[in-house]
Amino acid sequence: MSVITKVPEPNLWEEICKEFTHQKPPFTPDDDAASVTTDYSDYDPSRHNPVFYGKMFAPVRTDEDATGEFDAADSHPSCVGFTFTEKPPKAASPPPPLPPNKNTCTPTEYLNHYVFPWLLPALEAMLKQAKLEKCFERRRTKFNACDFITEHLYRHNPNSKSDGRADIELWDIPFVKEWLKDHPRPPLPMSLIWTDEEAALIIQSFWRGYLVRRDPEVQELRCWQREWREENRGIQHRVSEFWEKQMPDGDQPTPNASEQQIDQLKPEEPSVVIKSPVPTSE
Repeated sequence: MSVITKVPEPNLWEEICKEFTHQKPPFTPDDDAASVTTDYSDYDPSRHNPVFYGKMFAPVRTDEDATGEFDAADSHPSCVGFTFTEKPPKAASPPPPLPPNKNTCTPTEYLNHYVFPWLLPALEAMLKQAKLEKCFERRRTKFNACDFITEHLYRHNPNSKSDGRADIELWDIPFVKEWLKDHPRPPLPMSLIWTDEEAALIIQSFWRGYLVRRDPEVQELRCWQREWREENRGIQHRVSEFWEKQMPDGDQPTPNASEQQIDQLKPEEPSVVIKSPVPTSE
C-alpha cells in the first residue's frame, strides 16, 4: 500500500546558511597543533609555545638519534626533531566582483548582494540590544525587534544623502509618523515601561504606606474622616433647600425682610428719666 507524504517546502534561509557553511574551509582541531599559523597579536601562553610561535614547523623522522648532533648554542632543546620554515606572505585579497544587475539577477543573487549585506548587521545589532533588554530572560519586555531593525536600517541607509539620520528616533521617521496617524498604538502597560529599580522603588513605597495605614491611630483617623465625609455629603443640596425656605419666591427676597430681621436683632434702648435732686415747691 502506497503512502502519500507531503514534502516540506525548502526554507530559503536554511539553504543560504547551508551554502555559507559549505564555503568555509574544513578546519580540524588538529590543524593548530600541527603548525602555528595565528598572528602575533593572538599569542596565548597557555596554548602556544614561544619557540614555535609565529613559524611553520613539522616533525621529521630520522633513523639516527637527532639529539646526538644537537648544539644548545644554536637552537632550543624543544626544536629537536622538527623542521622550520618561514611563513609565506599573505596574498592580497582579490577585488570584490561587481554586483549583478538588480533588475535581471536571480532572487538568490539579489538577496546576497542587495539585502543580506545590510540586513545581517541589523539582525546582529538587534540580538545584542535584545540581550541588554533581557529578552532572553523574561517572557514579556518592552523591546520590539521590528522597531529596532526599522530604526537601524533607516539610520544606516547607504543611499541616503541627509546628515540627520544618525541620531533620529523611530517616532521621528516620516513614514512612521504617517503610519501611526492611521494606526495608533495602544500605550504600553507600566509593568513594561518601568525598570527593575523603578518597580522596586514603587513596591517599597506602597509597602511602607500600607504599614502606616494599618496603624491603629491612623485607622481611627481614617474612620473619622469617612464619617465626616458621609455627614457632609450633599451639603450643596442642603444649602439650596435652606435658601428655598428662606426665599420662597425664588431669587426675589422677601420685602423688608432684612429690615425686619435687623429691627428684631437690635436691642431695645432703655428709657432714661432725669429727676431733679432738689424737690421743687409748687
